[in-house]
Amino acid sequence: MSLSPEQLGQIEGVITASIRKKLRTYKPETNHMPFHYRLLGKDRMALFSFIQSLNTTFGTSIFEPLGEVLARQRFSYAQAQYDVGGKISSSAQTEIQRIIDEISTGKTPNKDMEVSRIRKAVRHDDLTSTRMVKADICVKGADGSVHFFDIKTAKPNISNFKDFKRTLLEWIGVYLTEHPDANVHSYIAIPYNPYEPQPYERWTLRGMLDLDKELKVAEEFWDFLAGDRVYEDLLRCFERVGLALRHEIDEYFSRFRHDETYQ
Repeated sequence: MSLSPEQLGQIEGVITASIRKKLRTYKPETNHMPFHYRLLGKDRMALFSFIQSLNTTFGTSIFEPLGEVLARQRFSYAQAQYDVGGKISSSAQTEIQRIIDEISTGKTPNKDMEVSRIRKAVRHDDLTSTRMVKADICVKGADGSVHFFDIKTAKPNISNFKDFKRTLLEWIGVYLTEHPDANVHSYIAIPYNPYEPQPYERWTLRGMLDLDKELKVAEEFWDFLAGDRVYEDLLRCFERVGLALRHEIDEYFSRFRHDETYQ
């Protein structure tokens, strides 16, 4: 399924606006690095700092709005930064902790079974308030299915995997507390495969996640949101924007060559 010219224009508009906003508001590090500056040049060091800063905001400023735009092609509802809810059944919360404990001691994750257990544990006479992390993207299908995505960096920190799993299960628990019969799913999304052309090293996530039901990487993620072969269209959008903005970006960083602030 290819993207329409209108959708391509929307996507490229999101990318362009995000990069230009970043350039307007960006303030590079002012650390004194005399060896680096003399070896590489202040403009290259400023660009390197910009890339690092951009990496930290790629999810919220680019990937989330792009996911929302793309998903509208395939789903009846799509929203970035979705508020899953603020209350959860205490009994469901207890069941989630039990599931986490079991997986932590070696039990194989099974998302379908976990959702079933949480659904059975939900009660409506023991609700408690919770400060729930918003889903980066929520989409709802015409069939009534609901899908929550937590977008992570390409190489997530292994020490945080248990927290990732807890978030996925708590989204399920919170949503089922308000919608007990819902067909609800939750995933970790990795926007691209840093190991390409080799397969993504999924083994690092195997201990806590049901890889078939809780993880979508690169094409799996973007094509799920908008249809087959969308990933390649998306990459071409980034390439076109990069070419269009190249002179603008080069001109912006050339000013650092003679900026005495960064001597």
